[in-house]
Amino acid sequence: MAAPFDDRDGSIWYDGKLVPWRSAQVHMLTHALHYGSSVFEGLRVYGGQIFKLREHTLRLIKSGEILGFTTPFTPDQIDAACRDVVKAQNIVDGYVRPLVWRGSEMMGVAAQQSKIHVAVAAWEWPSYFSPEARAKGIKMIISPWRRPAPDTAPVHAKAAGLYMICTLAKHQAEEQGAHDALMYDYRGFLAEATGANMFLVMDGKLHTPTADCFLNGITRLTIMDLARARGIEVIERHIKPDELAKAQEVFLTGTAAEITPVGQIAEYSFTPGRMTEQLTQDYTAATRGQKAAA
Repeated sequence: MAAPFDDRDGSIWYDGKLVPWRSAQVHMLTHALHYGSSVFEGLRVYGGQIFKLREHTLRLIKSGEILGFTTPFTPDQIDAACRDVVKAQNIVDGYVRPLVWRGSEMMGVAAQQSKIHVAVAAWEWPSYFSPEARAKGIKMIISPWRRPAPDTAPVHAKAAGLYMICTLAKHQAEEQGAHDALMYDYRGFLAEATGANMFLVMDGKLHTPTADCFLNGITRLTIMDLARARGIEVIERHIKPDELAKAQEVFLTGTAAEITPVGQIAEYSFTPGRMTEQLTQDYTAATRGQKAAA
């Protein structure tokens, strides 16, 4: 079993400086721990370089604004912090986790005077799903939890509190022998997995749910650009659950998941195919700073 995340060697960037990993602590009365007032990002490192760093940093800051606080560091400072941590940890291929949260100055629902803290950690992290599962396509259940309506939660922020139902759905999937869960939106349309966006291949076109009540992923946008560069038509729309029967291929996208083929969702089965393979190759080239093969 891997070492717990609070007991590792190395350094974490914490409020402007690198500190020993085990010293990067917060008090138990931290507002974020009680009320979910924190935002975060996940970034991948490929060959020592952080992919889409500035895009993630800007989204981190925007997420904080949506939750009503200002991140006390500039985009340049956060970018530099991410690079410093990757260098300090000697990460060649791995994962970076910036976090912004309300501190312990106020304890209650209102916390306007709480100090805003920022930390960045990085560690080696292989594929989110096993190579064997990815080769066959992962198995998914349909979760009873739904993505909330945009007037009930800050759905366009990468806010920690929004992931509570994702944890519940992921645990339920694993208890049933699956790898992940598909979540509908509040209207009953397809939305996303517990930590990744989804795409469906239908008759040579790429369909993806409209990101109007869940996070419009940076990897999602990258894949859409790569598909269009290939001349593949990309259609964003509301997709009904029974349309899964029409899909020839299904895959997930996300910083952690990268491109992950799906083999089964409930009673629907899919075979990882040519479009998934091609876009995976193009994404791999993009993350390595290479030009996609013709």
